[in-house]
Amino acid sequence: MTAAPPDAEALHHHHRRRMGGRDPHEVHRVATPLELLFDLTFVTAFSLAAAQFAHLLAEGHIGAALAGFGFATFAICWAWINFTWFSSAYDTDDWIFRVVTMVQMTGVLVLATGLPRMFASVEHGVHLDNSVIVLGYVIMRVAMIFQWLRAAKQDPRRRAACMTYAMAISIAQIGWIVQIFLNFSLAVSAVLALILFFVELAGPIIAEKKNGGTPWHAHHVAERYSLFAIIALGEGVVGTLATLSAAVEDQGWTIDAALVCVAGTGLTFGMWWIFYVLPSAAVLHAHRERAFVWGYAQIVIVAAIAATGAGLHVAAYFIAHTAHLSPMATLLTVAIPVGIYLFAIYALYYYLVRSFDALHIWLLLGTAAVMGLAIGAALAGFGMAVCLVILTFAPVVTVVGYEVKGYRHQVAAIAPEPHQARPGT
Repeated sequence: MTAAPPDAEALHHHHRRRMGGRDPHEVHRVATPLELLFDLTFVTAFSLAAAQFAHLLAEGHIGAALAGFGFATFAICWAWINFTWFSSAYDTDDWIFRVVTMVQMTGVLVLATGLPRMFASVEHGVHLDNSVIVLGYVIMRVAMIFQWLRAAKQDPRRRAACMTYAMAISIAQIGWIVQIFLNFSLAVSAVLALILFFVELAGPIIAEKKNGGTPWHAHHVAERYSLFAIIALGEGVVGTLATLSAAVEDQGWTIDAALVCVAGTGLTFGMWWIFYVLPSAAVLHAHRERAFVWGYAQIVIVAAIAATGAGLHVAAYFIAHTAHLSPMATLLTVAIPVGIYLFAIYALYYYLVRSFDALHIWLLLGTAAVMGLAIGAALAGFGMAVCLVILTFAPVVTVVGYEVKGYRHQVAAIAPEPHQARPGT
């Protein structure tokens, strides 16, 4: 039997490999099993954040709920983003990369355990207690800095970009640690957090301008974000289950219980459908410079998805008669994040294709009419189940509009120019 070629042998072991950067035009690049395993840790993080958010909303602590959820969502999304863009560019899948990823997964779980304490500190309004969250980030970022330094050493052509990433991550992390030990008031902590958020967001922008940036793969990154959105959509399923359970416990298996099930599932499914309307992979492949706005906008989209699931959980509290909110306020905990999600999708779609479609105006007006009808039903005293069913049709307007006519505009808008075509892409 002849010996297998070296490249074939490499597929069957995970020995140390040189981190020279992946091919950004590699065909059939998909998420790896390790990336999918890494994503599982974020299921717990989103679950805890959504549960805390729903609890504060149901108690009527709106300001604390929004502040805590905003901080938590950014922390969760940013931890995922740090790993995802690096792995898209430098995933060697050798034993070193795998072990370091395991360390990062540990950091995510530590971060998740700190979310209840952070929400409680915001609720009580004394100071921002993000100490456990920062500890989780320290674990993740020690591993992340190691990865970037390894890439800088083994990929000389992109050393400047890799070193910039390592420095930006280090500076931001030092800032978060200092914030813990100086124990500022909640107001001062909020200001410092905004400054550190800016440092976090600016780091990748500066790094990617160094010698052409890193070799991330457009189609791979787009797929990874779609999988991340599905994790957030899982909160919609959890919220639906909570609402259904509350309806069944309160009234038994009635028409309202069935409507709640249809509403939660339909709303989650509609939001999922719309997410894939975005031509992210094709546009980012042709216009890599649009990745920053696209990537950062995804934080808003994912946050809105998770908030919708939390809103469904608030509806469960309302049905169980444990929420300190009116029917209108309860409905708005679902309607507002759905509205933010739809607006963000439309805005990001326009940013990607850079082409206006008049159909979008009618679709947005139709969506606003559906949401207005749901709010009107709540004001008129209809049951929560009926109001949620009406709200379910908000994303349906866009789904139908795209599938009937809108797709033609997208096909025309993203059609590559003859000089842009590349073999195998």
